[in-house]
Amino acid sequence: QVQLVESGGGLVQDGGSLRLSCAPSGSIFKVYTMGWYRQAPGKQRELVAGFTSGGSANVADPVKDRFTILRNNAKNTVYLQMNSLKPEDTAVYYCNAEKWPTVIWGQGTQVTVSS
Repeated sequence: QVQLVESGGGLVQDGGSLRLSCAPSGSIFKVYTMGWYRQAPGKQRELVAGFTSGGSANVADPVKDRFTILRNNAKNTVYLQMNSLKPEDTAVYYCNAEKWPTVIWGQGTQVTVSS
């Protein structure tokens, strides 16, 4: 069974940086589209950044100037580089892999930004 192994979350101060990593098991990395979502307490899960099927990177408008999605094909790893973090970025961040009709989620990693 394919799994998405996430790492890199934690506690950081306002204005700090974190890099999240997602390494899929198996051979889905080059076939599935990869992305990152987040879910804050009491809110719906939302897309943060992702790659299209054509390989282009898209980043959600609220974080566009601060977050970057990266991939290392040699390491089969997708990263979410988060800079200038704000308390409102506090959430559980989930790695996501999709190839219709299959959607795979990671277990989530907590990111907490203190003011």
